[in-house]
Amino acid sequence: MLRARNVSKFHGDRASLCDVSFSIEKGSVVGLAGESGSGKSTLLRCIQGLERVDEGSISNGGCAGFIFQDFQLFPHMTAMENIVYAPARQRRWKKNTSEKAAIELLDTLRIRELADRYPAQLSGGQKQRVALARSLILKPDILLCDEPTSGLDIATTGDVIDVLKSVENQKMTMIIASHDLDFLGKIADRILVLRRGKLVADISAKGVPNLAASLRPYYGRTEDAP
Repeated sequence: MLRARNVSKFHGDRASLCDVSFSIEKGSVVGLAGESGSGKSTLLRCIQGLERVDEGSISNGGCAGFIFQDFQLFPHMTAMENIVYAPARQRRWKKNTSEKAAIELLDTLRIRELADRYPAQLSGGQKQRVALARSLILKPDILLCDEPTSGLDIATTGDVIDVLKSVENQKMTMIIASHDLDFLGKIADRILVLRRGKLVADISAKGVPNLAASLRPYYGRTEDAP
């Protein structure tokens, strides 16, 4: 179980997160929604430990993998080299073991033929899959995704949904921050809505016919409403 208790995070005088509390059961898929600047990315970074909370605590009972919005693949490394970099750096596996695991992931994500290509040679959707493989190779207990469909076309977004559903079938806990409520409605069991750093809604996404309409009252600015 992941548990956040009265979490606050400040950037200067501004509270990016303010007294946020929730718990997430193992195997759940939770969407983070909210207007720009609501604290979604900050919350993911605090869960991962990339940023420290200033007040409160977060316990996740295991390790977390993180998929960044801009992928953050090493441009001078091939897809394969990007995937096996973390296990090699942590000295968790021998080289042939990590490469075998990477090939299996590339097969699962249907991009084995891209193993020797560099990020500049990949499309946005292909980079997304390489980033996902890089996170999954460490066998995390929780997968954190920051805007995984940002900048992708409809067809590629559909591919990302299929890939994440395959991860969901492994009973991995996922927390996905996204502006795309249609996407979240197709993948998430539950939606947490942040507004100005505060958790303002915690609703089930199952069986909701119009998720955007259900969440609209929780958005503060008309231009940011779904």
